Amino acid sequence: MNTNVHPHSPATPLVLDIEGMSCASCVSRVEKALLRVPGVETASVNLATERATVSGGETEALLQAIEKVGYRGTLRQPDHDGYGGAHHHHHDQDAAILRRDVIMAAIPTAPLFALEMLGHLHMPFHMWLMSVASMEALYFAYFILASFVLFVPGLRFFRHGIPALLRGAPEMNSLVALGAGAAWLFSSVVTFAPQLVPAETRYVYFEAAAVIVTLILVGRWLEAIAKGRTGEAIQRLVQEQAKTARVERDGHVTELPIEAVRVGDVLVVRPGEKIAVDGEVLDGTSHVNEAMISGEPLPVSKSAGDTVIGGTLNTLGSFRFRATKVGGDTLLAQIIRMVEEAQGGKLPIQQTVDKITAWFVPAVMALAALTFAVWFVWGPDPALSFGFVNAVAVLIIACPCAMGLATPTSIMVGSGRAAELGVLFRQSEALQRLRDADVVAFDKTGTLTEGKPALTDLILDDDFSHDEVLALVAAAESRSEHPIALAILAAAEKAGLTLPAVDHFVSDPGHGVTATIGERRVQVGSARMMRDFDLSDFAPTLEQLADQGKTPVIAAVDSKIAAALVVADVVKPTSKAVIARLHAMGVRTAMISGDNKRTAAAIAAQLGIDEVHAEVLPADKVSAIKALRQRNRVVAYVGDGINDAPALAEADIGIAVGTGTDAAIESADVVLLGGDLKGVLDALTISRATMRNIWQNLFWAFGYNVVLIPVAAGILYPAFAILLSPMLGAGAMALSSVFVVGNAQRLRTVKGERT
Repeated sequence: MNTNVHPHSPATPLVLDIEGMSCASCVSRVEKALLRVPGVETASVNLATERATVSGGETEALLQAIEKVGYRGTLRQPDHDGYGGAHHHHHDQDAAILRRDVIMAAIPTAPLFALEMLGHLHMPFHMWLMSVASMEALYFAYFILASFVLFVPGLRFFRHGIPALLRGAPEMNSLVALGAGAAWLFSSVVTFAPQLVPAETRYVYFEAAAVIVTLILVGRWLEAIAKGRTGEAIQRLVQEQAKTARVERDGHVTELPIEAVRVGDVLVVRPGEKIAVDGEVLDGTSHVNEAMISGEPLPVSKSAGDTVIGGTLNTLGSFRFRATKVGGDTLLAQIIRMVEEAQGGKLPIQQTVDKITAWFVPAVMALAALTFAVWFVWGPDPALSFGFVNAVAVLIIACPCAMGLATPTSIMVGSGRAAELGVLFRQSEALQRLRDADVVAFDKTGTLTEGKPALTDLILDDDFSHDEVLALVAAAESRSEHPIALAILAAAEKAGLTLPAVDHFVSDPGHGVTATIGERRVQVGSARMMRDFDLSDFAPTLEQLADQGKTPVIAAVDSKIAAALVVADVVKPTSKAVIARLHAMGVRTAMISGDNKRTAAAIAAQLGIDEVHAEVLPADKVSAIKALRQRNRVVAYVGDGINDAPALAEADIGIAVGTGTDAAIESADVVLLGGDLKGVLDALTISRATMRNIWQNLFWAFGYNVVLIPVAAGILYPAFAILLSPMLGAGAMALSSVFVVGNAQRLRTVKGERT
């Protein structure tokens, strides 16, 4: 045990790996032990990840508390590369050990089961068997084979289960140890001291004990294999990290390990190479495949000034970039940490499950004792055998494993799949809350729209040509830093126009500019600035544009109106489709904007948004969220700017567009990487699919136990003469956990809107 003292603050919770947990009862026991440690504020234990997250307390005291209740805890250490250690799941190692034990158990169990069952089912075989070996010799052989199965590959059940039972805290291993151990012990008494039991009950159950252990080992082996797959999303993210980087040092390009890269280093990326760390392009052009980060299938164009992300794949071009974030600060490392935190968290529904499962194992043991007593007192002869077999069946068929795995396995797979689609759930609770969202509210600028003005239309007077006017106006605006000027310049550049030289330039802030270009006088400005001109021909068009929320700029050349240039904050290409899809999913939509009511209403009408809150100052966005929450509606808010941070925090579910600011992302419950609003649909789809999967798992886990435990106790015997063999119970119990973990794997196939 690690005895170093590590006091820590609640702001930086400890993560402890825990060995030996097998069921929901173990989770409850460890959590209670941790919460009793002085200074601990919160403790959450996850069966699927086999980890505990603890706020407060000292490491030594926490590890001692875990050890006292029969488990082993170790402090999780981060990797040297800063990518976190949680991706090193040990399920593969567990699966290898369990596979070995299954083989060791199956080899002696097969002949034991075959000899005993064939002897019962086929009388000629039974007669032949009696002719070659005495009953005493057979029983002794059965004893040897079953003892090997129980106390070599099956020793784990006794090593963990019996001490837990003696501490008064029984768990899954205790049930198996009691059931299989009781069958072995009773059979051993019949074999070596038959006079101690009535003659009519002198049956052996060695084959049942061996088959029980073997089947449960098979179940745990399959469960370990399936558990290993739950962490594959993180494994794939980790594997995306480049191992080396080509760094410029002392005038030469040197290939260095990724750990040697420092902030400020200049790196060279060739075609087909992975980008090593986050950075900013210095020179060169290329297209980078960022699908592993954002879920976007198409490569993104990169040139000087653009940012690149570590782990993404360069395609055709080559470029140099300066490292801005390395190690644990890179976006890939942050994504891995966020996914791990979400996978290790608990949903509100899990709290109810924990309360039920806390008493499950003791209740099963009490029910097994009651079953034995009822059969022994009121059962038919041989009552002792009936009572014994049915009590063992009750112990063996109960499956708290499935109940404990039902929620966390779905969370692990669901949040991992979301990360693959470019959606990060920063808190696992958001998985449950988002499913219940009644309203999705959007910030307008930069979320529904591109966030910067663009030239959308150029309405010409008949005496002028398109390229002529655009070139003159762009030249006049070339000395202005106004966003409208930048939009016009970008349009001219996109059209491939050559701008003439400007001889004289005057700016009238808030109104427009006047420039002399060669022998031509160009005036560009608002309708107010151009009131001295006759705008009657453009008046209907200008009115119509204003209704559409667009801003017209009037251009005059040589004192004659030449054109109206229409500039607007362009709606993102996917916004309308996203709104329509949300409506199809039964979710209302809203827009919160600082724009005037006319512009906001125009944008909302264009997109089909249900509710509009316009002229909302940044400080008032929280009030708008509260207004939307009336009538007990659950509100999700999507935003990207600093002024969205309070609204993101106030909303029931805050969704930050990943291309936005750090403040917005830190305030959110969900982060959309890449900035595509289709991520909102992916997040909602994953949330609904995960919660549906959890309910399926819980229905199976609880339904299985509610239905089959009474059957194992013999409830069907009086009416139908049906009893459940302990061997069948062991098979059903093993399959129960495998079903739950396997069902969670179906979340890996959830389709995203961008794939």
